[in-house]
Order: sequence, then structure tokens, then C-alpha cells
Amino acid sequence: MSSARVVEPEWLDHLPADDPRAIRSRGDLRRINRLMAATRLLGDALDPLVAGRANVRIVELGAGDGSLLLRLAESRSRGWPSVSLDLLDLQPVVAVETLTRYRELGWEARVVRADVFDWLATAHVDADTVTVAEAPIIVANLFLHHFEGQRLHALLRGIAARASAFVCVEPRRSKTALLGSHLLGALGCNAVTRHDAVVSVRAGFANSDLSDCWPQDPGWDLQEHTAGLFSHRLVAVRT
Repeated sequence: MSSARVVEPEWLDHLPADDPRAIRSRGDLRRINRLMAATRLLGDALDPLVAGRANVRIVELGAGDGSLLLRLAESRSRGWPSVSLDLLDLQPVVAVETLTRYRELGWEARVVRADVFDWLATAHVDADTVTVAEAPIIVANLFLHHFEGQRLHALLRGIAARASAFVCVEPRRSKTALLGSHLLGALGCNAVTRHDAVVSVRAGFANSDLSDCWPQDPGWDLQEHTAGLFSHRLVAVRT
């Protein structure tokens, strides 16, 4: 496959939230996240940032139905006390039962309906005084690959201005991942998911794609690498 990223529209982004095809595709995505071990990849990166700390705030961009971080809460809630979680999405579809389950685990979760750029523009962090406890840890899963060019640069610049740390897991742009995306029909995924999976891999990341777009600021420690068979992960920590 070409080494250059190709960003194209994904069908799920343009379907009404209550469209049966969208509901089925969101179910497919939950299975794909488990297949890609997204919870483990996020959790392993967040453990040294969160474990043992009190009053931690986490913001998930493109949170969708909120199920991904719920699985993280179920596996980490004992070691991550007093987590405040914002589930941010332009069209959130978080069920009441999901929010209830977060509360049962001791996490304070709320839904934030907002455009990511509008939300990022509302505040910034003073780099001279910020600590992990004072600014949110921002996370994203299968979200950044929707953006390219100046919009991707602006998104990462906004995240760097608001966060104490940022962790994202994205599709890896590779032949192996592309082959896997073409095989999702064998898992029973619907046409929307099968289309979007191929598009996602072509828009995915490799090598230092994300680090190269991150603001050139010595106050950040960046680690970008392949993760698992199909994923690409960036961990950015303010130093």
C-alpha cells in the first residue's frame, strides 16, 4: 500500500445515531476494539500517569457510546481512585446504564456534547505551573485518523495546550492492518464497518507521523510506536 495517508469520509460519521446500520456498526466497533486490545493499550500507557493518584481528570475525545473507557474502569477502578471522566463527542450515544455503571465503579462520568475544536478553544494550560493533578489527561481511540493537514496540526496543538498528558491509539497504516480490515466480514461486521475499516487503515499512522505534527516544544516527552498487530500509539507527557 502507499506510504502516504489518504483521508476519506467514513459512512458511520454521516449516519443518524439511531439508524439501524449505525447501531449495528457501533456494536461491530466494540468487538473490533477488543480484537485490537484497545483497552489494554490505553491502560498500559495510562497506568504510570494515573495509578495511585487521587482526583484525576480524564477526557476522552470521540467517546461515542462510552463503552471503551468503561471496560478500562472495570479493570482499573480499584487502583485508579476518584477519577473524573468527560466523554466528549459531537454526537454522543452514551446510555444511562453506562453512566450508572461508571458511578458504581466510583468514577464520576459526564457526557460532553461538543465539537472538539470548540472544546479545545475554551481554555489552555499554563505550561509553567501545570501538573497531572491540575490538568486533564486526554485520551483518544480511533479518532485522530479522521483529520489531516492543518486540521490535524491544529488538533494536536489544541490538545498540547490543554492537557498534562495525551494518549491515543490509532489504526496502523500497514499491509497487515489493511489485510485485516478486508477480513472483517468473516466476523459478521456490516457493510458500514467493512467500508470504514479499510478507509481507517488508509488514513492511519506509521513511523513518526503524529510526533512530526506535535508542537515542537521541549516541554513534552513523546513516545510513538506500533502497538499490537494493527495499532499505532502516541504517548505524550508534559515534563
